[in-house]
Amino acid sequence: MPTGTLLIIDEETRLRQLLARVLELEGYTVLQAIDGRRGLEILEQHAQEVLVVLSDVRLPDSNGLELLPKLKTKAPDAEVILMTAYGTIPDGVRAMKHGAFDYLTKGDSDDQLLVIVERAAEKARLRHRVAELERQVGRLHSFESMIGSSPALRRAQRLGEQVAPTDSTVLLEGPTGSGKELFAQAIHEASQRRSKPFVAVNCSAFPRDLLESELFGYRKGAFTGAMADKKGLLEEANGGTLFLDEIGELELNVQAKFLRVLELQQFTKLGDTKPMGVNVRLVAATNRNLRQEAAESRFRPDLYYRLSVFTIPVPSLKERATDVPVLASYFLQYFAAKLKKRLPGLDDECLRLLQQYEWPGNVRELKNVLERAAILAPGGEPLAAGFLPDEFHVLPRAASPDADPDSVSLRAVEARHIRQVLHDVQGNKTEAARQLGIGLTTLYRKLQEYDLAG
Repeated sequence: MPTGTLLIIDEETRLRQLLARVLELEGYTVLQAIDGRRGLEILEQHAQEVLVVLSDVRLPDSNGLELLPKLKTKAPDAEVILMTAYGTIPDGVRAMKHGAFDYLTKGDSDDQLLVIVERAAEKARLRHRVAELERQVGRLHSFESMIGSSPALRRAQRLGEQVAPTDSTVLLEGPTGSGKELFAQAIHEASQRRSKPFVAVNCSAFPRDLLESELFGYRKGAFTGAMADKKGLLEEANGGTLFLDEIGELELNVQAKFLRVLELQQFTKLGDTKPMGVNVRLVAATNRNLRQEAAESRFRPDLYYRLSVFTIPVPSLKERATDVPVLASYFLQYFAAKLKKRLPGLDDECLRLLQQYEWPGNVRELKNVLERAAILAPGGEPLAAGFLPDEFHVLPRAASPDADPDSVSLRAVEARHIRQVLHDVQGNKTEAARQLGIGLTTLYRKLQEYDLAG
């Protein structure tokens, strides 16, 4: 049954109430107004609820065509259907040009009316759903959604929030896996371009001979195999934001073309002779030292200086080590929900191993580690250290007199844990390896290392 709120604006009380009754029997909630002024007042109060407005063309205080833009201003997502007792084709055409969904003659069959109202309501519902999805995506990619509260992360966030409302080019510097694309998306969502495209390009993911054509597009016949005109990613991002990840991978001739984009907001497709105008904001990212590469002529200095108008250092996970517990908890619960498992947090030993790890792969590596652990863990209890990969358990064979006490105690803890698991499974090494989340070969090595083989 159809649902939603409708507004009827009509001076004729009997006809208005009859129409309202027909629509209410179909499942709609119907609001009523006797003239344009009252209709606008009601719409202002219920702008988020009203899907469709049905308005008479001849009202005591206004004309329906004149009222139409005011109705759309009050409730941009609502559809408006105009009604008249004296309909003509020119009037209908004029109404549609002014933004009406349809134009009806009073006295048409109820079936026809209901079909048109439901079509209008469905269009409005779709618009509401799209708007809500856009709001959700905006929240998902906002600075506020970033997990962690370390000083290094907060500094980077503050810089991003300050530059986002401008159109300035931004250069994100940081190691692979640190979340540079997340920062780029947050900058886009906090900018005036948020309703336009965000196009992300990983420059290292394309063969060098294809990257230029993918970025700038080409005309038919520009090269062998160019069978038709093709839009480039730069053109796809028009009006929005173009994110170039690993921009240091661009060849020097492509760098020269991007310099023109930044300076003139123009580019030329492959095989074309006339430049095209484009309106994009560029956010670039690199894990290299571009200043040094520019000094050594491996990157164009003029492009580097245009890119580095506003630089944001995105911290490595090692620099934001205090964020590891909250990130680990988030990823574990995310994958537990995805796998339909109950994993109530991490045990103390598991958390300690995660915090002392160096994280060369940064946040991306942490996410992958927790996904693997969530798959291996049986569920029902906190995640144990045994479900972490082997590299978290690499320890020296013997403790020297000046060895770190934490390393010695960790060996003892792991040995006791393996011994306990073996006891629980009655010596079944295959099952023990499965519960520990390690390979059988690794288990045999550890049994020998800790003198547990017997």
